[in-house]
Amino acid sequence: MAALAEARDQPDGPARLLELERIAVLADAAGDDRSAVDARFALIETALPRGERWRLVEPVRRCLAVLDRRPELFSEAEAELLTRYQRYAIEALLGTPRVGLDQARAVDDLARRIGADAEAVAELRCRIADHLGDEPTAREWYGRWAVAEPGPAGGCPGCAPARRADLLAGWGDWAAALDELRDVLDGAVDCTDQPERALTAALLPWLRQGEVERAGAAHVRAYRRHRGERAAFGHLATHLRFCALAGHPGRGLDILAEQLPRLDRPYDDLSAMEFAAAGALVCQLAVAAGLGGRTVHRPAYGDRPAADLDVATLGAVLLGVATELAGSFDARNGTGHQSGRIAAWLAERPVAGPVPIPADDEGATDEVDPYAPDDPEPSDREPVPLTLAMITMALDRRGDRYAVDGGTVVGRWGDAVIQFRQLGEHGEILHARALAARRLPAARRAEAYAFCNAWNHDRLLPKAYVHDLGDELVLAGDVNTDLAHGVAPAQLDVLVNAAITTGVAYADAVAALP
Repeated sequence: MAALAEARDQPDGPARLLELERIAVLADAAGDDRSAVDARFALIETALPRGERWRLVEPVRRCLAVLDRRPELFSEAEAELLTRYQRYAIEALLGTPRVGLDQARAVDDLARRIGADAEAVAELRCRIADHLGDEPTAREWYGRWAVAEPGPAGGCPGCAPARRADLLAGWGDWAAALDELRDVLDGAVDCTDQPERALTAALLPWLRQGEVERAGAAHVRAYRRHRGERAAFGHLATHLRFCALAGHPGRGLDILAEQLPRLDRPYDDLSAMEFAAAGALVCQLAVAAGLGGRTVHRPAYGDRPAADLDVATLGAVLLGVATELAGSFDARNGTGHQSGRIAAWLAERPVAGPVPIPADDEGATDEVDPYAPDDPEPSDREPVPLTLAMITMALDRRGDRYAVDGGTVVGRWGDAVIQFRQLGEHGEILHARALAARRLPAARRAEAYAFCNAWNHDRLLPKAYVHDLGDELVLAGDVNTDLAHGVAPAQLDVLVNAAITTGVAYADAVAALP
């Protein structure tokens, strides 16, 4: 469908999501189940990197209905992928109150599809019960989750111990939380989010267990990474709580000042609530420590003007945000658990302090941080998880001009418009798309297809194809590179150079057509 191909070429953002929704509805009306599924899969793949899992509920429901009615339309890989999407849609109710609690019943449908004892089913039932404040039920399902065999719908197996440790820490089981993280911290788990994800989960348990130097070193290392990753916004509340409880309210204010702009566009409502509550705790303890005279700049957003807020005022603002969101969750859930959890956080006081924290600079070494590499900043040849900042830095090193629109980096090189963005659940896929500036009239469709077939036969990159817009044809090319195990900056330079060089060659070949 030409409209779907054109929508996929739009920059990542709300307009693209709305267009994909419109195409899916039109396909439904036309009885074109395959196009409707394709549009909804594209919508899901657009929403996931933006942290908007709540958008998945309806498209996943409709795709599952098609799967039940016409299973022959789905490949085995697509059916398995849809099962993972169903898990993400169920998880959406944990992240935002805008998803109805009836979505919890979708776990029953997931259990029907993959088995009542499946890992994903046990985890979801555990986490939903915990979210509602039903700790006995959550603990019962936790026991089943801990012994279940990993499955394709179970999420990243390398992050499962950290998710379980977060639950145990929330119940005050500090030693058990650290036991869950042992293999990850020992380097026995292969996951690009590790070890920083596990180090963050261990912060408060280590602090509560008296391993204060280890906690301080872990905070410094993990925050170096989490400070700039969009998907890591949910970890910032733990870093702020650590600063508050470790006797470092000043450092907590520094983190608040750096991260406050992200609260206006949070990863989800739950992470916003927790960030605001932890920030309010930092402000409360900072005032008590005599730091109330400091100010924190809050940038303008929407109709709100920029302002420099004193610590007490900022704390009141953050408390209001946390209280309102907790109330929204509780109104949806029919409980008072989230409000009570936030109140418990605000009642916390420093465990000890000030806890030793190693220097947060290039001088930090393994002598003070047993989990840090020799050089805290990744070398040119050290693999690290792909980020949008790494892509722009690679272009900066080339001296290129580009623009960033949402999560997409766009530039023009000769006759080629090239887009770079991250795909995949964790943004681990580098996606480069080249669009030839020259467009062909629709009457040359057969010639355009022949050109792309010949290009794909003779060239490795990019994969060429034709977008039929009705009255004209757009010739485009894609390059996808799976970087699930990370990418070194030097390697990324090679990948970006290759995408640009081959994209320009492709556009030049299109321009040279008679």
